[in-house]
Amino acid sequence: MTPVLLLIPGMFNTGAIWDPVRAHLDPAVDVRVANVLTQPSISAMADDAWAQVANLPPGTPLIVAGYSMGGYVLIELLARHARRVDAAAFVDTSAQIETPDSMAAREKTIAALERSFERAVSAVIPFSLHPDHHTRSDLVEGMRTMMHAVGAEAAIRQTRAIMARADHRAMLAQLHMPTLVVCGAQDKVTPPALSDDLAALVPGAERLTLAQAGHQVPLEQPQALAAALMQLITRAR
Repeated sequence: MTPVLLLIPGMFNTGAIWDPVRAHLDPAVDVRVANVLTQPSISAMADDAWAQVANLPPGTPLIVAGYSMGGYVLIELLARHARRVDAAAFVDTSAQIETPDSMAAREKTIAALERSFERAVSAVIPFSLHPDHHTRSDLVEGMRTMMHAVGAEAAIRQTRAIMARADHRAMLAQLHMPTLVVCGAQDKVTPPALSDDLAALVPGAERLTLAQAGHQVPLEQPQALAAALMQLITRAR
């Protein structure tokens, strides 16, 4: 049967975050992209994402990939539907819970978004890209356009949702499916150590670090990420 790949965007992303990756995927794969822009919680995002694949015919291989905040959504989705998912990919994300320091940092992010949306966008872009990509106008302006399409209201709502997400690390430690954990070598938003922790938590998880990438792996290394996802799909089938 035709495999289905459900892609979940991250915070400040439209579905366009996955477009460069989709361009390198086998066209025989049925690719679906979740929308995470309107929901008030991670659990609601997971419900809406699942609605795109809930009625697949029995036996259809289902692979789900979550990027950044989308990884949190994927974790919530697996907590509810792991038996119906055949493989999972976590990209530039973490399984750790919020700490007092991280909560304070997210409150500062919200304040910055409220104070000056444009200034916040201009700060996020270079921080999340590999230094070698700061002068790539296609990446910088593409990110700026996408973040403006999301807007401050949705970004603040997403930040609040992240702060209230559940702790599912015990569930992840019981997963039994092909699992891929990918991170950019220069990711400063969710540093590689967090991907190491996630890969160590999930039994048999494969860990992949991509050079020349920061936190924006789907944009910075789309071909390498697509190749890794195709290998995961092969394992799931």
